[in-house]
Amino acid sequence: MIESAVLVVATGFGLGWLPWAPGTFGSLIGLPLAWWLLGYTPGRQVLIMAVLLAVAVPLCHWASLWLGGGDAPQIVADEYLVFPITMIGLAMARRPWMLGVAFMLFRLFDVTKPPPINHIEAIGGGLGIVLDDVMAALYAWMVLAIGTALWRRCHLR
Repeated sequence: MIESAVLVVATGFGLGWLPWAPGTFGSLIGLPLAWWLLGYTPGRQVLIMAVLLAVAVPLCHWASLWLGGGDAPQIVADEYLVFPITMIGLAMARRPWMLGVAFMLFRLFDVTKPPPINHIEAIGGGLGIVLDDVMAALYAWMVLAIGTALWRRCHLR
């Protein structure tokens, strides 16, 4: 029973079983989670994300073991539980188009895995499964933070 519940959550309530782009479809669950997180102060956002990461690592670890090991494509909890990192502290992110840009950037970095993301999965277990997505989210966050700062600088003169 516990195994079934963990697998349901880890596979994004079934989205991870889709034959095409399960990570992208699973990441969609992270959109309302990120939107909800934006209602809190940046400090509280970081605290909530720490809790989500503390849940994601063992969840992905056990799901990986039960699905045969490694970062099985069916496991998408790492994507949807980590995606909200892309929005932390970005007040401008409360706009729907910014959420869309954050989603596209996150997926771009998660799929292409630029260094050092491409090496992080080698850590193995739930930690490796989650950390590569954390790095992808941090890359997306950096692009959004820099882009937002540049936009404000150009438009507030």
